[in-house]
This record gives sequence, structure tokens and C-alpha cells, in this order.
Amino acid sequence: MKTLAGFGDLDAYFNIDNGSGKIRGIYAEGNLPALPMLREWLAPFATMGAAAVIAEPTGSTDHVFFSRLGLPAFEFIQDPLDYGTRVHHTDLDTYDHLRIEDMKQGAVVLATMLVASANAERPLPRKPLPTEPAVSNPFAYPEPGR
Repeated sequence: MKTLAGFGDLDAYFNIDNGSGKIRGIYAEGNLPALPMLREWLAPFATMGAAAVIAEPTGSTDHVFFSRLGLPAFEFIQDPLDYGTRVHHTDLDTYDHLRIEDMKQGAVVLATMLVASANAERPLPRKPLPTEPAVSNPFAYPEPGR
């Protein structure tokens, strides 16, 4: 895959996409080389309940597109509250469903992760770029003798 100018300029994409709900950790999105850095940056928030760094990916949020392109993109783990069952993308998705203390905790965690990423001595590792599929003809017969 060819990249465009500026592709390497993105240090990281951190996503909070599940409304209110205390941050409990972060999904590393299968980016195993990034685990040590994410653990180090999240460690100060263990006393606030945010300590989990999960290697596996999660889906259905805005970070997925970035991650699939090989960019360092991560989704925070949050307390689910009622966001996924009754509120998400409905007319109930309003300011009065926010939990202010959760939002404050999330803002501190997110800001700290952004600053850590921007000031890191080395960038967060990137997953390999996706490859273009090989052109094939599903209707072609193999050549005799092959």
C-alpha cells in the first residue's frame, strides 16, 4: 500500500467513543509492540481505576479505520452504563446522561496519553501496512503441467 504525504505525521489516535463511563483501560488493537508504552503511560491512573491494557482489538468505533491502515489507533475501555443499550444514537443521547466525574477522569487520562505520545522519545509502533490483493481470475483454469 502506498501512503500519502503526512501519513507518518500522526503519532497516535486515541478514541473515547462510548459516552460517559469511567475509563478502565485501553485496547491495544493487536499492536503488540505498543503494549509496553501503553502500560507505562496508563500506569499512573491505576488508582483512578484505569489500568487495563488489552492486546485484542475492539470494533464499531471511529478508531477502526485508522488501525486497519496501520496507524497507531486505540480505543479506551469504559464502564458501559446504559450507553449501548438505550442511549447510543438515539434521541436520549443528550448532555443530561453524562457523568461529570467520569468525564473529568476521562479528560485527564486522554490528555495525559496525548502528551505522552507527542513527547515520547520514540514513536508508538505501527502495525504493518495492509497489502493490496493480488489480481486473480477466479474463472481461469490452471495451465497444464502446473
